[in-house]
Amino acid sequence: MGNAQSPSTDPRFLTATKAFSQQELEDLRSLFVSLAAQSQSNGKFVSQSVFQAYFGVRGALGERLFQLVAQKRNDEKLTYEDLIISKGTYEKGSRNDIEEFIYQLCDVGGDGDVGRSDLEAVLKSIYETIFSPENDETGAHSQQETLEVFLNAATFSKQIEGRTEKFMSLADFRNWCNLVPSVRKFLGSLLMPPDSGRPSFQVPQLEHPENFSSEQLILRKEYAWHIGGALSQNEAEEWKLLYHSALNGLSFNTFLGNIARGDGPTVLIIKDTEGFIYGGYASQQWERHSDFYGDMKSFLFQLYPQASIFRPTGANNNLQWLR
Repeated sequence: MGNAQSPSTDPRFLTATKAFSQQELEDLRSLFVSLAAQSQSNGKFVSQSVFQAYFGVRGALGERLFQLVAQKRNDEKLTYEDLIISKGTYEKGSRNDIEEFIYQLCDVGGDGDVGRSDLEAVLKSIYETIFSPENDETGAHSQQETLEVFLNAATFSKQIEGRTEKFMSLADFRNWCNLVPSVRKFLGSLLMPPDSGRPSFQVPQLEHPENFSSEQLILRKEYAWHIGGALSQNEAEEWKLLYHSALNGLSFNTFLGNIARGDGPTVLIIKDTEGFIYGGYASQQWERHSDFYGDMKSFLFQLYPQASIFRPTGANNNLQWLR
């Protein structure tokens, strides 16, 4: 079932083209021609399998992305006009346009409502896209535990008559995105060219001594990705272990000395006796001051049993203190 009118005269296409420069349109045309050739469609359309292979998004989320970009026609044929219309909304639209598109992405069931099962399918696709679980020795248990951590941050307040399950409203979704910016960054960059180094796919690498087992680290790769979602691309590339109680002992003075020797921002992660994991990001180097200092780039976070980022309210500048 196709569009009611020829795509070339679709007003959405004509409007969307105005959001791009001539060079951008030429680049998108070249991309479409290349993908259409791989789809063996005589240059007419891109198939779902080729689309998903190129953009590298796995599972239900990849299927839903194709469906939305192909204007929900369900004919498995994505045209050049479809691509321009979708990217015009998804990347060049207003903030509300973009958020509504991403919200629709999370409705992987396509029934118009975002439920917990939809969100779990989205997170599973993200996990499989970024972390390649076939190479993950921790297996399915680690994956499900990670999904629960991000799901626990979500609110489902939308009530539908005749249904006992509650769903995620657009307001719920926006709040969730504030708490888990790594997920928002990922969902907002899926149509970026893979060879451009999409920052949302980036997992900070932790440098630590060779004689120190990575199994002792509290900072799992999923947690690093979560924290990195609130940072710039440069800040989320490589981190160096400055202090770990199993490596450096339990002296508080040693801890202070090690973090003060850092030459930039630091991430502090704590695991308490009840198993909760949380911490903070300090944007400025630790120095002894008689008063509070720091800037609004700093934030607190939770990692387990719920993943959340808490940014400063701006009520004051009491962000860092070391004496």
